[in-house]
Amino acid sequence: MAAPEVISLGCRLNLAESETIRTLLGSRDVVVVNSCAVTNEAVRQTRQAIRRARRDRPSAQIVVTGCAAQIDPQGFGAMTEVDRVIGNAEKLRPDAWRSDDAALVQDIMAVRQTAPHLASSFSAHARAFVEVQNGCDHRCTFCAIPYGRGNSRSVPAGAVIDRIATLVAAGHREVVLTGVDLTSYGPDLPGAPTLGQLVERVLAHTRVERLRLSSLDGVEIDDRLFALLTQEARVMPHVHLSLQAGDDMILKRMKRRHARADSVALVERLKAAREDIAIGADLIAGFPTEDEAMAANTRALIDDCDIVHAHIFPYSPRDGTPAARMPQLPPGVAKARAAALRERAAARRSAWLDSLVGTRQAVLVERPGDQGHAGNFAAVRLSQPAQIGTIATVKIDRVEDGRLSGVPA
Repeated sequence: MAAPEVISLGCRLNLAESETIRTLLGSRDVVVVNSCAVTNEAVRQTRQAIRRARRDRPSAQIVVTGCAAQIDPQGFGAMTEVDRVIGNAEKLRPDAWRSDDAALVQDIMAVRQTAPHLASSFSAHARAFVEVQNGCDHRCTFCAIPYGRGNSRSVPAGAVIDRIATLVAAGHREVVLTGVDLTSYGPDLPGAPTLGQLVERVLAHTRVERLRLSSLDGVEIDDRLFALLTQEARVMPHVHLSLQAGDDMILKRMKRRHARADSVALVERLKAAREDIAIGADLIAGFPTEDEAMAANTRALIDDCDIVHAHIFPYSPRDGTPAARMPQLPPGVAKARAAALRERAAARRSAWLDSLVGTRQAVLVERPGDQGHAGNFAAVRLSQPAQIGTIATVKIDRVEDGRLSGVPA
């Protein structure tokens, strides 16, 4: 019998949850597509992955879960390739994988718990991902994810610490804390702890060598978290911000809680406090009503915020969101503006990579052993293979094919 397979699309939280799913499948002949719904393109890729899975594994049971399945269970259940649809809350429960029900999808807005148990092994990955928060209480006008993930809920610090301690004992030297709205961690827990307090407790009570945080909302980075990001050596010098746009009118129409100047000021403070910190950001191109001047403001944000890890998405309307009812741009405009954003981002990233030539970088070695990522999340190719999961000190001697290359130092 073929081994079970989990195909993970989308965010790091999905990747973390896929590891939990993998531990629940046993030895059955099944392919699980853990879907994403952040854009129409993500939904298209989910359907494409389902069809490919059926072609590659004609005798396997095909199960679809994740955000796209949660939002549209009937649509995915109607696909001839699909045997079962499982919701985002159910996918982490052992009983869901023992059931034969064709559809197990509850009202995600009624869910109050998260991560009933977390993956204890990430055998396929050098770094481990730990879910500490799920859901979102905000309603950005472009976003359908709250309807796939539900309201914000947090994992108690004790459970997070226990999980990280287990992962460290298993050999993982880098851990990524993940969530849908990570900086909203804590208000639903006794004592209302903050994300900064959680990070402090993780550092105090585990021996994790490298701690990385997934996407952060800049308006929720308080003084405690700022100090950890800029002063704590075990917290990696890599901050990924949920910026979305660089024009104040578009930010207002997106129902974001920050202005352009807030983003620029935050990055200036971060880099003044920790010079080597690398900035990443999510940006949307072609939002409804965006004119060329507004698009130019977002392009300029790449330089103004020194964004070297840019995740750029052409806007696509998601059914049921307020932005889908706004005046849409002509077809092709969002893609063209996304291409212009990517071009600006590539130039900024190239200059940054060039500036790292001659430096020494501590690189977490990843599969197949001759590549990895530095603390600033720059991709690095090693001149000599090293043991996967170790941290190698590399002297960077050149930039090649968009990544750093170097020799053991």
